[in-house]
Amino acid sequence: MALKITVRDASGVSVLSLEGRIGVGEEANALRDRVKALLGEGKTRLVLDLQHVALVDSAGLGTLVGLHQSAKSCGASLRLCNLSALVKELLQMTRLWTVFDVSATEAEAVQALSKSA
Repeated sequence: MALKITVRDASGVSVLSLEGRIGVGEEANALRDRVKALLGEGKTRLVLDLQHVALVDSAGLGTLVGLHQSAKSCGASLRLCNLSALVKELLQMTRLWTVFDVSATEAEAVQALSKSA
C-alpha cells in the first residue's frame, strides 16, 4: 500500500497526516521529499500524525530518524503523534523513543509546538 500524505496547517504548524506504511522504496522517498520541501519553504514546526500508519519497517524507521535530523539541522522542530501500539513498541525496542518528541494526540503536538514558537 502506497503512503498517502496529506499536509495542512494547524495554528501555524504543518501537520502531515500519513496513511499506509512507511517502508523501503517509494513510501520513504515520498515522505522524505515532502518534509524537505516544507523545510525548504521555511516551515519550522512539523507534526507527523501516524494514526493511520499500518507498518514502519527498518527503512521507514531510518527515514524518520533522517527527517528528525534534517529538521534539527534546519532549526525546525518535528513531533510524532498518534502512535499505534506497534510503532510505540518499535521505538522503545530500538531505544529511539528518547530521540523523538512524541505527543499522544495531534492537538497536544500542535499545542506543544505552538508554545515553542
